[in-house]
Amino acid sequence: MNTEFIQAIEELEKEKEISKEVLFEAIESALVSAYKKNYTNSQNVRVSIDRELGHVNVYRRMDIVEVVEDPAAEVSLEYAQSIDPAYELGDVIEYQVTPRDFGRIAAQTAKQVVVQRIREAERGLIYDRYISRQGEIINGVIHRISNDTIFITMNRTEGILSVNEQVKGERYTVNSRIKVYIMDVKKTTKGPQVYLSRSHPGLVKRLFELEVPEIQEGVVEIRSIAREAGSRTKMAVYTEEEGVDPVGACVGARGIRVQAVVDELYGEKIDIIEWSDDPEKMISSALSPAKVERVILSEEGKSATVVVPDYQLSLAIGKEGQNVRLAAKLCGWKIDIKSHSQLYPENGEEDYYEDEAFDLPAEEEYTEE
Repeated sequence: MNTEFIQAIEELEKEKEISKEVLFEAIESALVSAYKKNYTNSQNVRVSIDRELGHVNVYRRMDIVEVVEDPAAEVSLEYAQSIDPAYELGDVIEYQVTPRDFGRIAAQTAKQVVVQRIREAERGLIYDRYISRQGEIINGVIHRISNDTIFITMNRTEGILSVNEQVKGERYTVNSRIKVYIMDVKKTTKGPQVYLSRSHPGLVKRLFELEVPEIQEGVVEIRSIAREAGSRTKMAVYTEEEGVDPVGACVGARGIRVQAVVDELYGEKIDIIEWSDDPEKMISSALSPAKVERVILSEEGKSATVVVPDYQLSLAIGKEGQNVRLAAKLCGWKIDIKSHSQLYPENGEEDYYEDEAFDLPAEEEYTEE
């Protein structure tokens, strides 16, 4: 090896962001193995590469002991001190044993090590880059589709959008641009794998962060999201700032902010309500657009019975139970919907508004129908 090799190492450090010293140490370690493999008289050796000139030297290492038991690996203290009086028991004395033809072996070994380390470093950089972005949105281009699995190119890195993370009803075509949620990053034998999602609730959260400055600034907080991808999402927002309407901030003037998110999700409906620490109020709001008469809580099992007017029953439950199912996920409570006449059959439908013991004020909300 020579100065040209040293220059190549320095260029690699700049281009691939691999520490020059890490490369040298890896090459020296590999050269030790190469020496032991090619020379039968090898014992405990050390390889050193001159960081400026590229010269490679091999040193035989011998332990300084009081009584020599293995002449191939040990020398006596008396002999060592005859070379240098500063030696003490337990020190190591070294002799240069560089073979004449070791340069050829060193060059071959160094090339193999550098190529391997470059590959490992690039994999490491990819992993570090994306593990730090886990939970974020990234733009990509659909590169190929194989057996319903979509491979997306992102800054020269390929991500995987599995069929389970796709949204039913969305159409994906090769070479089209797409926003995806970085769900997970794992190290595998093939290198780091970046797993993406279009169905994760975090995608909705991140899209609102992009559209709503109040969320970016921390004025408005997204407390909870429940999503059935491709169909409907319910989102609860909160603020401690007086004079700030968290729901209005997310909706935007004439609904422009929420519409931008809906468009990105290809028409997925979005309900936005204001978060409340009061379970009754929160459950009532979560069931929007249905109007709630009364919420009866049972702390045991964290369940609630919700009474709605008879004509609101189907709206409260939703198509195939979707509305109440999402409301339960949003609040973290089990919810059982009852119509007024089911709970108070003796009253009749005409006077169900007389029971106002749990009459809750309607929450300000936005429902994208």
